[in-house]
Amino acid sequence: MNSDLTVEIGSLHLKNPLMTASGTCGYGDELEDYFPISRLGAIVSKSLTLKPKKGNEPPRITEVSCGMLNSIGLANIGVQRFISDKLPVLKRLGAEVIVNIAAKRADDYVSLAEIVAGLPEVKGLELNLSCPNVKEGGLEFGSDIAALGRITDLVRRVYPEVLIVKLTPNVARIGEFAKAAEGAGANGVTVANTYVGMAVDIYRRTPKIRSITGGFSGPAIKPLTMAKVFEVHNAVKIPVIASGGVFGWQDAVEYLIAGATAVELGTVLFRIPDASTGILDGIQSYMVREGLESLRELIGSLKANLDRMPHK
Repeated sequence: MNSDLTVEIGSLHLKNPLMTASGTCGYGDELEDYFPISRLGAIVSKSLTLKPKKGNEPPRITEVSCGMLNSIGLANIGVQRFISDKLPVLKRLGAEVIVNIAAKRADDYVSLAEIVAGLPEVKGLELNLSCPNVKEGGLEFGSDIAALGRITDLVRRVYPEVLIVKLTPNVARIGEFAKAAEGAGANGVTVANTYVGMAVDIYRRTPKIRSITGGFSGPAIKPLTMAKVFEVHNAVKIPVIASGGVFGWQDAVEYLIAGATAVELGTVLFRIPDASTGILDGIQSYMVREGLESLRELIGSLKANLDRMPHK
């Protein structure tokens, strides 16, 4: 008998906790050739802006030890073309769609939310307030508690459905930022975006990506993000979506035990596009072996004495 893997984020009911991380599989339909994307709890689109965006100049991606660096710069086809060209395909494929949006100004976040509001195919918004690869907005918003709270509040006023805020890990106390998002009306927070990183070509003595620094992702960041997921889980009452370094079902289970309600898959999809299939099967088998009937029994079940933490 299978265990119940369903989870809730606000009013959004997902068949399982696996989601795609924004920007790691385009708009989601690219995965169609590898597995039925309807098996996923949700597809999160790459960040959409009001107008199409070219992004940063190449080279803008490079493999590094235990992961990769990227500096794509939010390249995308724009929200209107996504609605006309991509959303119908995702609906046909049976995907639950969460749209990630990004902007340079608070007003543009509001405009994007207004455009998406009311579309029955879109089940929620993920606000990208944490991208380290753009000169304006992005990390600038995500590292300013007041700005994060203000933008979340403005979007909440025009968008009645599920609202998720994607946080940056590049701050000292991520729990405080999660509290600001919760206080402004967010239904959940994603922990977290990529870490600022850099790689050097030792023969040319030049940066390996044109923008010098970029977003570091992959297996190496999992322990770092795990600590941040645990911090946020203990700081807020809204669901936490873990994103960072998941390559196997064990990684996903660790995040769930630490307090995540759902888990986003990112860098793994570049190497194993159908990784979600094995991860889902692994979670299900683990649940059965452990005698757990529902994922709710696993989420936040870490046995730990918080008083032993040196930095709370």
